[in-house]
Order: sequence, then structure tokens, then C-alpha cells
Amino acid sequence: MAIKITDECINCGACEPECPNNAIYEGGQEWRFSDGTDLKGGVTSKTGIFADADDAQEPLDYDVYYIVTDKCTECKGFHEEPQCAAVCPVDCCVPDEDHVETGEELLEKKAFLHL
Repeated sequence: MAIKITDECINCGACEPECPNNAIYEGGQEWRFSDGTDLKGGVTSKTGIFADADDAQEPLDYDVYYIVTDKCTECKGFHEEPQCAAVCPVDCCVPDEDHVETGEELLEKKAFLHL
């Protein structure tokens, strides 16, 4: 299950530098598959997005920080727990029920992101 950031976010930015996949972006900021990963060229994500890894993607939220589901591995393979949730002072980094994944799937995603 990926992590999401709720509207309770206070935009402190504590979570952003903790993500090993660079899956967290400030509201209104464009994101790229290549940011913080080894992805290059054409990429098809698990959710079906096809893009060049360096192409800028539309922000997923304009008001608060957001997490790109296709890049979130819940820190599997890096840390014992999601680091964004561990450092969030208002506990707004929570499991995303719309994107449930097993531990094995999250590790596969990590391998996809970091060839």
C-alpha cells in the first residue's frame, strides 16, 4: 500500500527529504519519474502511465505536499517503516487504501525504480 498525504498537512516539508525514491513533492511542483530514481527513457508505471522518465508530470496537488503512488514503496528495502510517516509532526502521512500493495509488490517497485 502506498502512503498518501492528507489535507491535514501543514506544509512543513519534513517528509520530502526522507523519501528514498523522491516520491514526495511540494504542492504545485511538477514531478518526474527520473527524480531520485535510475529510470531513463520510456517508462510504463504500474498504474499505466506511459511517459519519458524526464518528462515533467502535472502536480497531483496544488495546496499541500503529495506522494506519487507510482514511486512510493513505503520505504521497503530501505527502512523498516515509511520515513515520511515517522517524521510527520501532524501524522498526515497515512496508508492509501486506494493503492494497496503487498510487501513483495513494493519490493518489485523498488527494483523497477532503482535498476
